[in-house]
Amino acid sequence: MSAFADVGSLPLQRLWEGVLARTVHGERLSFTIVELEPGALVPEHRHPNEQVGILLEGKLTFRVGGELRELGPGGTWRILGGQPHEVMAGAEGAVVVEAFAPVREDWDVFEALAPRRGRWPQSA
Repeated sequence: MSAFADVGSLPLQRLWEGVLARTVHGERLSFTIVELEPGALVPEHRHPNEQVGILLEGKLTFRVGGELRELGPGGTWRILGGQPHEVMAGAEGAVVVEAFAPVREDWDVFEALAPRRGRWPQSA
């Protein structure tokens, strides 16, 4: 397996309706690009993995624990393991980059889709 890949060649997974992810798994962390369709909802959930992220495009309404925040491009978040959280994409959808530690081994159960060009990065 090569140490390099193009985002569009990464395996694509449907995590929830309207939420697609492309992930690079390391030995101790997972690095993911997530595309959310307009109005897509990631329902409240929790997992043992620590999670950090940044919003690249679009808008999100994000709740972590009891804190609710509207985020635009450049907004970041930190979610400790076991902390409940949910997110809803704005009217234009969103693209985020997230890292999880340890590796998201539980994502093996999500539907795999054929690789295809994503919303990000935009071609020149």
